[in-house]
Amino acid sequence: MRIKVCGMREPDNIEELAELPIDMMGLIFYEKSPRYVGNISKSNRQAIGKATTEQGIDRVGVFVDESLMTILQAVDSYMLDMVQLHGDESPDFCRELNKTLPVIKAFSIAEAADLEQTTAYEGLFGYFLFDTKTPQRGGSGQQFDWTLLDRYTGRTPFLLSGGISVDDAAAIRAIKHPKFYGVDLNSRFEVEPGLKDIRLLEQFIKALKQ
Repeated sequence: MRIKVCGMREPDNIEELAELPIDMMGLIFYEKSPRYVGNISKSNRQAIGKATTEQGIDRVGVFVDESLMTILQAVDSYMLDMVQLHGDESPDFCRELNKTLPVIKAFSIAEAADLEQTTAYEGLFGYFLFDTKTPQRGGSGQQFDWTLLDRYTGRTPFLLSGGISVDDAAAIRAIKHPKFYGVDLNSRFEVEPGLKDIRLLEQFIKALKQ
């Protein structure tokens, strides 16, 4: 099972996180998010790149309805390996971006009908991400009904997001969907927005891998 930790921002915290057995690290480029990376200095970007590269961790940039040019500039500046799209990006936009690097397309889920929106995006890129439908774009700390995952019949592997906490390891291990690829961790593992509790993450990962 793949583990992605999102909403990272502080270089020292990122270096600590890179020592854990995770697969992906998310940097948020959405200005309305309290975890927005802002204007991290070039030296700090290089430190982030070094820490993640040495541990084989993919750097994932999270965007909401940004232009292709803006995304590609961030890809270059922050040495991103993947892009996660959390807005209303069209299948054509995703297809175009996927020519450059792998794409994770996020979908907000509250009921089974919300899974139908994935159909237009099938076969375009790497992964889907299922998050809780709220007025904000992720990071809500709220869970949707995970039994709805059984209603997903698509071919694209998916990551589960939305309110996952240290107490959910057993429930996640019990998910047997053939396309369940991994988890995306964020707000329930924070000391404050953008700053992760490394011990709590370590505890969760150990329980998840039992």
